[in-house]
Amino acid sequence: MEDQNKEIENLKKEIENLKEQLAIKNEELKKFTNLNNQIKVKDEQLKTKDDLISNLQSAMNLKEDQIKTLKDSMSLKSEQVETLDSSLKIKDEKIRTLEKSVELKVKEISVLFDTRVEKTHLEEKDKEIESLKEKLEILKGELTKADEDLETLVNENEKLRNQLAAASGSKIIDWTNIDIPKNKILAKMKDILMNALHNVTIAVPNIKELQSLTLYEVRSTVNMKISCYIDPALEEDAELLEEFESLDNISIRMYEAEDRYILDRDGEELLFAVIGNGDENHLVIHTKDSKHVKFFKSIVMEGWLRSRKIE
Repeated sequence: MEDQNKEIENLKKEIENLKEQLAIKNEELKKFTNLNNQIKVKDEQLKTKDDLISNLQSAMNLKEDQIKTLKDSMSLKSEQVETLDSSLKIKDEKIRTLEKSVELKVKEISVLFDTRVEKTHLEEKDKEIESLKEKLEILKGELTKADEDLETLVNENEKLRNQLAAASGSKIIDWTNIDIPKNKILAKMKDILMNALHNVTIAVPNIKELQSLTLYEVRSTVNMKISCYIDPALEEDAELLEEFESLDNISIRMYEAEDRYILDRDGEELLFAVIGNGDENHLVIHTKDSKHVKFFKSIVMEGWLRSRKIE
C-alpha cells in the first residue's frame, strides 16, 4: 500500500511538471503568434511602401519626359536665335555697302558740280541716290523687324525655362472621337500652298501623299522644305524622290515617324494635323493668327531638324 501511495505521489509530481511545461509552451506559442502578426503587419507596410515607390518613380519619369520636351524646344529656339543673328549680320553688311554707295554717289555729284556737267545728268544721279536711300530705309526696316523677332524668340526661350517647373492647362475641345479624313487635310494644304510667296515647310507621313499637293503648280520663287517617309526599297518612292528633287526650289528629307501633316506658309498661315489611333481620327489646327503661328514654329521646325538628309 505504501508503494502505491509513493507511485501516486510521483505521478502527481509528473502531472504538475507537465502542466508547468504546457503553460511555458502556451506562453511561447502566444509570443510566436504575436511575432507572426507583427511580420504580417510589416509585410503590408512593405507592400504599401513598394506601391508608393512605384508611383513616385512613374511620376518622376513623367516629369523627366516633360523636362526633356521643354529642353528640346529650348534647343530649337536657340538655333532660331543663331539663325536670326546670322541674318542680322548679313543685313548690317548690306546697310554698310549701301551707305558706301550713297557716299560715292554724293562724291560723284560734288565732282559733277565742280565740272559743271549738264543739269539732266545731275537729276539722274539724284534719282539714283533717292533709289539707294529708299533701299537703305527698307533694309533698316528689315533689320528692325529682325531685332524684334530676335527679342520675341528670347522671350519665348525664357517662358520655356519657366515652364520646366510646372505646366498650365487650358479649355480644349475633345478630339478623341472626331473624324477628319486625310484627303480633306491634303485638300486644305493644297489650297493654302497655292497662296505661298516665299517659304513653306511641309510634312506628310509618306512621299506618295505629296502628289496630292501638285507641287509643280507652286511659284518657282517659293522655297519648299519637305519632311516625309521614303521607302528606299520601293521603286515608286525612288522615282517620286528623283522627280521632286529635280525642282530647284524643293529640299526633301527623310522623316520616319509618319505621325503628322504640317504646312507653314510664309510664317503667316499654319495647318497642323496629328494622326490619331483611328484611320480618320486627326487632331487638326488651322490658323492665321500670328501668335498661334509663332507659338507652333518650334514644333514645325522640330520635324525638319529631326529629319535626316537623303544620301
